[in-house]
Amino acid sequence: MADSVRSVKSIRVVGAAIVNAEGQVLCVQRGQGKSLAGYWEFPGGKIEDGETPRRALRREIHEELGCDVLVGDEVCTAGYLYDFGRVELAVFLCRMRADHPRRSEHAQLKWVRPERMPALNWAPVDRDAVRAISRMQFAGEWQASVHGEVRTRYGLVFL
Repeated sequence: MADSVRSVKSIRVVGAAIVNAEGQVLCVQRGQGKSLAGYWEFPGGKIEDGETPRRALRREIHEELGCDVLVGDEVCTAGYLYDFGRVELAVFLCRMRADHPRRSEHAQLKWVRPERMPALNWAPVDRDAVRAISRMQFAGEWQASVHGEVRTRYGLVFL
């Protein structure tokens, strides 16, 4: 039993729940030829050695979508045991600075109202964050200050 526990690969990843000015969340569909192809997920990726989750998220979003994000509060952290290893995902609320996301490795990018997110076929590790975000409302809540700080009625701060 102890040997099987030690042989499970642990993968730490981050995901961005990017919210636009209309209160919609960016959802991405995994491309063909990848593990979990066809499932929906939050954009993001692996945390490299020595990286903080927020720094990893900014790097991954820049690499994946070609845009820069402001990273806010963590929505939740969830784990799921897949056949290839245990994934631990931390999802953060984010805002894009000024760029528009571009599709590179994903089959689709879609802006979705939070309450409609559960209708998509989400990767299992993303589902806790989807449940939490689907109960949030963002439209009209984003106000930027002159210092680039963004606050919402949930008290979330983006720097």
